[in-house]
Amino acid sequence: MAADATAHHSNAKKIWKVFFILSAITIVEVVLGIFKPESIHHVHFFGLSLLNYIFIVLTIWKAYYIMWSFMHLEQEKTAFRWTVAGVLAFLCVYLITLVLIEGNYVYEVFHNAQYKWIF
Repeated sequence: MAADATAHHSNAKKIWKVFFILSAITIVEVVLGIFKPESIHHVHFFGLSLLNYIFIVLTIWKAYYIMWSFMHLEQEKTAFRWTVAGVLAFLCVYLITLVLIEGNYVYEVFHNAQYKWIF
């Protein structure tokens, strides 16, 4: 009977911890997006602003932490954790890279075109 009581303990502490960590990361993203500090917004690295790289890293970090806590990856074996998290991280970076490359191409086409923007 004693084991039954400990098996069904409240996860409120863990839920609040996850809430505060994800909230902190989101608040940092929002503050950086609103204020756009000159020291990191106008520094370009591989065609992107350093601020964009910070957003990408924070977003991937948030996605990994969501998987870690809500998919219960902390209770799994290391190989399985890295299989799930590694594939997700690779696909996120790949998607972000493709979207940024294509977006830059479309911008350059319309920026250098002889006709006006239609949208």
